[in-house]
Amino acid sequence: MFENEVIKDLLKKYKRLWALGHARALMGWDNEVNMPRGGSEERGIAIAEISTLSQEILLSPEFTSLVEKASKQEDLNDYEEGVVRVLNRDISIMKKIPPSLLYEISETSQRAFHAWRDAREKNDFSLFSKHLEKIVKLSIELAEKLGYEKEPYDALLDLFEEGLRTDDVVNIFSYLKPNMKKIVDKVLSEKYYYFDSPLEKERYDIEKMKQVNKEVLDLLEFPWDRGRLDISPHPFTNGLGLNDVRITTRYEGFDFKRSLFSVVHEFGHATYELQIDQNFKMTPLASGVSLGIHESQSRFWENIIGRSKQFTELIKPILDKHLGFTRNYDTEDIYRYFALVKPSPIRTEADELTYNFHILLRFELERLMLKGEININDLPELWNDKMEEYLGIRPKSYKEGILQDVHWSHADLGYFPTYTLGNIVAAQIREHLLGNNFNIYELVNEKRIRDIKEKLKELIHKYGSTYRPKDLLRKQLGEEYNPKYIIDYFEEKYVGH
Repeated sequence: MFENEVIKDLLKKYKRLWALGHARALMGWDNEVNMPRGGSEERGIAIAEISTLSQEILLSPEFTSLVEKASKQEDLNDYEEGVVRVLNRDISIMKKIPPSLLYEISETSQRAFHAWRDAREKNDFSLFSKHLEKIVKLSIELAEKLGYEKEPYDALLDLFEEGLRTDDVVNIFSYLKPNMKKIVDKVLSEKYYYFDSPLEKERYDIEKMKQVNKEVLDLLEFPWDRGRLDISPHPFTNGLGLNDVRITTRYEGFDFKRSLFSVVHEFGHATYELQIDQNFKMTPLASGVSLGIHESQSRFWENIIGRSKQFTELIKPILDKHLGFTRNYDTEDIYRYFALVKPSPIRTEADELTYNFHILLRFELERLMLKGEININDLPELWNDKMEEYLGIRPKSYKEGILQDVHWSHADLGYFPTYTLGNIVAAQIREHLLGNNFNIYELVNEKRIRDIKEKLKELIHKYGSTYRPKDLLRKQLGEEYNPKYIIDYFEEKYVGH
């Protein structure tokens, strides 16, 4: 795929940057899965040092001159142009960030993660508030260094979703908010998908649930020689390379769908990374193009596939075999439990219909923080007020409210809107496949999971970071982010049952 000699030379030089990224990713995975808490200070310094070293190499005259030379090459193919685009973007961003700021953000976020974990366990926001205050201060400084069109949030959004702006997110929620509210109100009044399922409180043996998750991953043909499943406080996926992708879940001992759908969700992320073209190994193209596109893959598997009647039928024998108590319920009972619409204070446990209200809440709070329009200590109360406004519930603790997510401790302000983008794109992909006579639900019935994975590979995965997010969507789906399809999907599933 890479034929130009200058590009080949550039990729050889890039391998050192890839190796540092690989090491940083491994340290990040270990930080959340294995590392003793006492190691946070040294780990924070180590990651900060690697981050600044990567910046030095990326911005070295030797490397930037080679990227500049590659930029002037004629007749580059799409993949070679993709390499040049990604590196020029990285260089442009890193040139604007002082090494001292990059170091401070890296070190602060490592300390903040462990403070967040302690605060969450002890239900004490004060243990995290000073760390969050510093992260917001550093994020504002970062936005100022990067530059923005209208407001600081623009700069941070672009880091996670190239080309995304605050106005884009505002427009998306302006369409989603009233339409989702109508559907939610109808579902809550009809009570077919809104009820108290005894399965929510049914306790399970953790070792048996581990077997369920393993066999579901086997059914989905998760390649255990290239991936693994572990436990962490907050489920995540970490792609160390195209042949080493690690996912996690958590076990709470009740409401088994929480653990199950965390696994199916992270499987979607992992599948994206694992199905990127192997020719991109150790190159700038060897990752998903953006967090929004990445999230579309996890949401496609978790919701479009996972919460369907067909998937419920497929995995019920696994549930009956290991959990036992599911034998007392028929497939329709299990399906309705999976598809429950029940406002929850916890984002990761939210149903697919109310989920985007969680993102709207975080989006609005992040904008206020970055504009300096709110005191950090007022955040918990404002969070609870918005949760009550949007979903009619009020968190009973910090753990249920402001402390539930890990992202702010990682200094990831600007990340949350990509979750809603992912939901939107997942629905667009569903519409595209069904509209082109590719019936994903019949394939699930026939246990032809590999066919679905191959289709997604051809549609999205194999390209890695070759194209900009919006360009990829236009090329493969014919349009950019369009929230219409997710509303159509919700209406078909929840109103037209």
